[in-house]
Amino acid sequence: MMVEKTVPEVRQETAPRREETRAQERYVTPPVDIYEDGTGLTVVADMPGVGRDGLDIRVEDGILTLKGVTSHTAPGTPIAREYQLMNFFRQFELAETVEVDRIRAELKNGVLTLYLPKKEKAKPRKIEVNLN
Repeated sequence: MMVEKTVPEVRQETAPRREETRAQERYVTPPVDIYEDGTGLTVVADMPGVGRDGLDIRVEDGILTLKGVTSHTAPGTPIAREYQLMNFFRQFELAETVEVDRIRAELKNGVLTLYLPKKEKAKPRKIEVNLN
């Protein structure tokens, strides 16, 4: 089935509009290390300057999203700034073997550690052999 879409009418403006200034958020990709053991995955992400209140971790439709907003702790208003903390954003597609409801997160000194446990059926299991 096709849906009809109306093409908007093209209008010429007599005077050019001035572009408004707006603050743009910038994001960098945090570096991560990922480890796997028999119980699941551990993700370690460096996110300096991000506090607990600035951290947003979500899982939606099998996508793990890490978003960290940095906060400046220096007192006063800066007169000159050569260094600026950046916000962080990164996404990962999760395997179906991850137990999403049991994901845990810890944040310490700008390092985020996520524990992604495997589902019970996905854990390796040794099968004993009986001799008759």
